[in-house]
Amino acid sequence: MMKIQERMRAFSLLVGFVWSMLVLPLPTLAEGDLGFHEVASTVMINSLEQKEKTSFLRRFYTQLFFVPIWISEDDLSSLGQELFAQIKSDETLPKSSKIYQDAVALQAKAKKLYSQNGTIYDKVGLEFKISQLYKGYADYTLYGSINWGAFQARLYNLKAQMVNAGWVTHTPYYTPFSLIENAVMSGSLKALFDKATPKEYGYLKLRKELVKYIKMQENGGWENLPLRGNLAVGQSSPVVPALRERLTMMGDAKGCQSDTSRYDTCLKEAIKHYQKRHGFIPNGRITQETISALNIPIERRIEQMRLNLDRIKWLNTRNSQHHIMINIPAFTLFFEEDKKLIQEMKVITGKKSNPTPIFSNTVKTIVLNPQWNVPTSIIQNEMIPKLLRNPNAMARQGIEIFAGWDEDAKKISGGSVDWGQYRYSANVPYRFAQVSGSRNALGKIKFLFPNQFSVYMHDTPNKKLFNNNIRAYSHGCIRLAQPKELLKTFSTFNNINLKSSTEILKGSKKSYLGLNNKVPIDVVYLTAYVDYDGVLQFRNDIYGYDKMQLQSYRKW
Repeated sequence: MMKIQERMRAFSLLVGFVWSMLVLPLPTLAEGDLGFHEVASTVMINSLEQKEKTSFLRRFYTQLFFVPIWISEDDLSSLGQELFAQIKSDETLPKSSKIYQDAVALQAKAKKLYSQNGTIYDKVGLEFKISQLYKGYADYTLYGSINWGAFQARLYNLKAQMVNAGWVTHTPYYTPFSLIENAVMSGSLKALFDKATPKEYGYLKLRKELVKYIKMQENGGWENLPLRGNLAVGQSSPVVPALRERLTMMGDAKGCQSDTSRYDTCLKEAIKHYQKRHGFIPNGRITQETISALNIPIERRIEQMRLNLDRIKWLNTRNSQHHIMINIPAFTLFFEEDKKLIQEMKVITGKKSNPTPIFSNTVKTIVLNPQWNVPTSIIQNEMIPKLLRNPNAMARQGIEIFAGWDEDAKKISGGSVDWGQYRYSANVPYRFAQVSGSRNALGKIKFLFPNQFSVYMHDTPNKKLFNNNIRAYSHGCIRLAQPKELLKTFSTFNNINLKSSTEILKGSKKSYLGLNNKVPIDVVYLTAYVDYDGVLQFRNDIYGYDKMQLQSYRKW
């Protein structure tokens, strides 16, 4: 049984709760209302004191001082009615889900219970069942369906294949407990669910697109397009009318009204639009790559959008004036100012065997004419094998070898060491450094945001790779297509002398630029998202993370 002080606190909250729910001056509350809640509270305490302290209901009502929040004497409380309305109006929640079905059944049970003047014990039982319903819906809404523990275990298992992958999550601000506590105090559950909904990374726009696709699916979705081989402008195919209808449905074809089976220029522009928003080269040629994407079932696209919405829930919330986001599957950097896009840039990210980690940090320093200190993994896996074949291999690449990491470490020749002993050792007691210059793997500029993965953004001398639409080539760092343009953007709100920096870049002397206005950066993995023009985008699952997360995706 609760202590007297706790009972007094429960009664105080009870008064506040009833007052906020009825929106009436405190003196006008009916004694019957207070009496019902006091009796219900006593029944709840007696019912729950036998349960484990760690059980959901025990924790839930301990936090709420054992005050019933979903029921009142003659009907469901306003919060109870709000919960049912919230669940039934959520267009992303499948009507076949247990949550939705339980909501329908419990609402019918409540109607019957109150019409037949059920006992206090029946009503408290209903209160508990509604709380379980709330917990399921709050988990679905706040946390989503990704089993992060299982996913992290799969990432760890990749180490056996020499793949070091990382994905850092950020726990959502609201929990089912804190949300309901705030809802009780404010008197509105819907307002709190709205407040807890992510507002960044295009979440609301992607959810809107999800609802559109769900309605498309309810209306029959789409069937496969039985096209084999390529189709060029001017050619005809019996599949063209169905293709035109599909592209119109998806919003890619506008004004392409025709009854013919001819692939015309209007349809070509629609195909180019489709290709661009799927990360393909937008050439307008209907190849098997394009047809394969078009034939992905609508159910899989819906699943893909749900998955990425759930990822956004676990991303870092940003409220800064400036913000950099790098989306790995899109191989693109997005620079925001006041939530608006001010710069977009192609990037190269890590290979599948050297994936760029998903994490958050802050850009603090820019380095001009950087020197590349080669990571041990690259020394062992790539450079030592070359040295074993040719002792002068590093010199040819402009890489110097030092007998240690001290500033005054002696420079040695590639043929003076038996490198075979360090091929698989725990460490390599030598520093490999590529001097500044045009041949440097980091190019002329490096952007630092110190992190546990030793990942950063940098220039590259190999610009040709940016012509490819799939750009997973690095060892994990992020290579920039236009690093000087990014430097220019930073200079617009930082203490950077762009003219002086440009002169420094003409030489080879290393120089550090500390930023007085640091910029948060988030490296994300979104295979479905809505861009800054409001266009729905899909990308290939370059690292296989979609597949890994869907293996243990929760069904509601």
